[in-house]
Amino acid sequence: MKEQLHVVKVGGAVVEDPASLSALLSAFAALPGNKVLVHGGGRAATRLSEALGIESRMVSGRRITDDKTLEVVTMVYGGLVNKRIVAGLQALGVNALGLTGADLGYMLSDKRPVGEIDYGWVGDVRAVDISLLADLVGRGVVPVLAPLTHDGQGHLLNTNADTIASAAARALSERFDVRLTYCFEKAGVLADPGDEGSVIPRITRASYADLVAAGVVSGGMIPKLGNAFDALSAGVSQVQITRADALDASAGTVVTL
Repeated sequence: MKEQLHVVKVGGAVVEDPASLSALLSAFAALPGNKVLVHGGGRAATRLSEALGIESRMVSGRRITDDKTLEVVTMVYGGLVNKRIVAGLQALGVNALGLTGADLGYMLSDKRPVGEIDYGWVGDVRAVDISLLADLVGRGVVPVLAPLTHDGQGHLLNTNADTIASAAARALSERFDVRLTYCFEKAGVLADPGDEGSVIPRITRASYADLVAAGVVSGGMIPKLGNAFDALSAGVSQVQITRADALDASAGTVVTL
């Protein structure tokens, strides 16, 4: 029987609010056994860009990553946000190690091809080698993964954190019984965005299509659920979408095939 592994992805809105981050780290530290944390940090990157006089350009919620913006997101994602989380976990007795996809070469990406939009230095995951990552987990180390990958040619690439979480969970499912949790500031996927009590308890592929058609699921939740279904199809045992301080599977939305 495979050992259980929790892969938890936390969004930037949570990691950039001290109270929310504290609640998330406490809940994460309380999870039993093996675990991996994946984080975002886009709002902090936008603020630093503004402070440096660098224009932040977004298309459908995706950041256009030119040379200067790549420098900013590397500083923020791989530095400030990542190490703040690592330090917070160490204070809670969790032996955390901050990594980008270039570290240990665990995640390779291809630069997104230029089509109608040139996203710049944005990466689409090509390959995941979790052999060393899994060995670290087996030694009791908790990897904290920043949303940066590399192309194997010396270039870092800005890569969506939801995608990194799904790709890492899929690869780690070869060795572990993986439960993937996407957590953010809401209680789950909501039928009514203004009502925290309207959590949809379970979403299947069929109901997902209906929810998208009805406009209940829209924006960034569409690719998040797409990543969830990809993970389940590749062997991840469970996917949950929930609030950052509710990681014990007692709340939120469970995603199933």
